[in-house]
Amino acid sequence: MFSKFRNLIFKIDPEIAHNLAIKSLKLNFATNIFNENKKDPMFETTLFGKKLDNPIGLAAGFDKNAEVYNSIFKLGFGFVEVGTVTPLKQYGNPKPRIFRLVEDQALINRLGFNNLGAENISSRIRSNKPNGLIGINLGPNKDTQDRLNDYLIGLRTFHDIADYITINISSPNTENLRELHEENKFDQLMTLIFNEKEKLNSDIPIVVKISPDVKENQIEKIISILISHKVAAIIISNTTENNRDNLKDISRHQKGGLSGKPLELKSNLLIKKFYSFLNGKIDIIGVGGIDSGKSAYDKLLAGASFLQLYTGMVYQGPNIISKIKKELKQILIDKKIKNFKEIIGKNDY
Repeated sequence: MFSKFRNLIFKIDPEIAHNLAIKSLKLNFATNIFNENKKDPMFETTLFGKKLDNPIGLAAGFDKNAEVYNSIFKLGFGFVEVGTVTPLKQYGNPKPRIFRLVEDQALINRLGFNNLGAENISSRIRSNKPNGLIGINLGPNKDTQDRLNDYLIGLRTFHDIADYITINISSPNTENLRELHEENKFDQLMTLIFNEKEKLNSDIPIVVKISPDVKENQIEKIISILISHKVAAIIISNTTENNRDNLKDISRHQKGGLSGKPLELKSNLLIKKFYSFLNGKIDIIGVGGIDSGKSAYDKLLAGASFLQLYTGMVYQGPNIISKIKKELKQILIDKKIKNFKEIIGKNDY
């Protein structure tokens, strides 16, 4: 059905199309018909102590205001990440701020953490219990006087209703946010986060989402800090400010973060590097260019234990999880693999 409507949808402004998708999901347009082969033992896994039907989650950025996470579970996603959420409501950057690069199967966005604010989103989740594992992606307000404290406000707001909290230091659309990858600033932030977690007497898992544009000499330093603070998982990666030279679409030079197929190889290479240093001490959630069984397979081989996507659904439609599972299952069967976890980090398959 999606393939028939895609050309029509792609004539609509991307942000308007996104808002229409949210409204459709609110009306329960999505049903379990999309979620084929549920509870397939080949894909069952556990994340943060909770059993998942499969390891593929929806990345932050789609359900920014926690409006449709239960409808998204019906599409077959194993888990959902809401946000990015800031302490106060903010509009984000001026429109237009999302661009489809159809020829490249990509998006560029410069949204700027547009959301309704922590209290509004917290109230919505508290009044509508999630039917699956849900994470909250946190960021600072654009005009905040204390960027680090904004993360603490988010932690205090959501620690008792989320299954995990993601600390987003990697969006290219909030000025200077990526400076938090620097060793001293990153360590300071993690120290504050875990001290606050202790004050709250909370066991909420903390996840960090990093940029694909980190420098080579930052990797070991970041890993050392992640391990020392016992971070539960790392998301590799957010959108990239680079990788524009080989793109075909006329929108390729728009300012913002690039996602989708052009990010796939860059993300996979970074996952491999982190996996080789981490030695299984911290789970990797792989993001970037996943839209098929083969692309999911490659992420797992690189070292990701879990996956997330968003842009892939824009191009493949709401049935994407069923499609990926079907294709990935055939790959695993052909290689006589009983569960996807057998191939994590195993480049010799």
